[in-house]
Amino acid sequence: MSLLIKNGRLIDPAHAMDGKHDLYIDDRGFVAAVGKAPDGFQPARTIDAAGKIVCPGLVDLRARPREPGLEYKATIESEARAAVAAGITTLCCPPDTNPVIDTPAMAQMIQHRAWRFGLAFIHPLGALTQGLEGKRLADMEALDDAGCVGFTNALRPVTDTQVMRRAMEYCASFDLTVFLHSEDPWLRGRGCMHEGEVCARLGLPGIPEAAETAGVARDLALIEHTGVRAHFCGLSSARAVAMVAEAQRRGLPVSADVTAHHLHLTEHDIGYFNTQCHVLPPLRSARDRDALREALRNGAIGAICSDHQPHEPDAKLAPFAESEPGVSGLETLLPLTLRLVDEKLLDLAAALALLTAGPAAIIGVDAGQLGVGATADVCIFDPEARWVLSADAMVSRGRNSPFLGRELRGRVTHTLVGGKVVFER
Repeated sequence: MSLLIKNGRLIDPAHAMDGKHDLYIDDRGFVAAVGKAPDGFQPARTIDAAGKIVCPGLVDLRARPREPGLEYKATIESEARAAVAAGITTLCCPPDTNPVIDTPAMAQMIQHRAWRFGLAFIHPLGALTQGLEGKRLADMEALDDAGCVGFTNALRPVTDTQVMRRAMEYCASFDLTVFLHSEDPWLRGRGCMHEGEVCARLGLPGIPEAAETAGVARDLALIEHTGVRAHFCGLSSARAVAMVAEAQRRGLPVSADVTAHHLHLTEHDIGYFNTQCHVLPPLRSARDRDALREALRNGAIGAICSDHQPHEPDAKLAPFAESEPGVSGLETLLPLTLRLVDEKLLDLAAALALLTAGPAAIIGVDAGQLGVGATADVCIFDPEARWVLSADAMVSRGRNSPFLGRELRGRVTHTLVGGKVVFER
């Protein structure tokens, strides 16, 4: 069905476009024109976006739909619905499912399940090693052919440096991207929060900043040795960000992302054992949070992601150290990013670039832009709408969020995937 989206402020960072432009979508689901109607264009439907922002559908580099293996927490269908309700049209699924995404059949199953529902596109990340065991390399060439957009061992460390070196050499040979959760597992130990003043007061085992920086240092040395294209996931410390920025200045092919909650929360938000703030990597100091924000401004970090990890209620009811880490973050990704605009850290176009063109470039997919001929994945949101996040109103089956009860600004009104309206408020 052909569509006209009129009277909105169209922001497309990939094409440096920011202004009042109408968007024309043909009946095949592609962008037909921007600004001026094509000859003979007759829309079957018109959406009036007056007072709203029209931008490319958001791209989330890390979201766990929990299927297969943990369907009691969430499913591909439930989390795809939550994604489009949040304006997210493309997301990446890490390989730590059950079974692990280490075969072409598993990669194809994830994609086919997503296609079946016709909501958000889900791109799998393939396993770096078989079973994520860190011992033998997965068949990454076959996984790449099956649609995987990158390769990672997720949160399972590859402790054998020689195995990691071989994995990077393999990926470099086939021009594949390695996604790294850099951490020294021995320094982390059994820690569950940042090793600092709050950790000492609460008497909980800590994770020192050195656990991240030691992991980043090892991986940077291997990246320089192999020449592989690498992406650092979820950086949390000032020192790690500085190391990645220095590597970029030296010309290494590295990028990085940060989670939305790490840009707003610190170790102090844990208060008295608030398990909603139990995340990995842990919330760190205010100095670390400010360094992450500055890295967005100077370009060292190229994407903001949700790191969506939905849980059943019981998962957060255990004592802090025994509770399951993670935040249900799809529905807060856009408003938490817009808060950075309110706080004058970024302008609106730069903020949206971190949710659209930036992450799309990292995974190398045709998304996050609205040029003529592009797939019409579109997010329309009201930038002035204010709302309070409540568990009952969340679309995701995971209601675990440290932002419950907080007022947020910016709410999605329409989401289009392939030119089809898949969400409308």
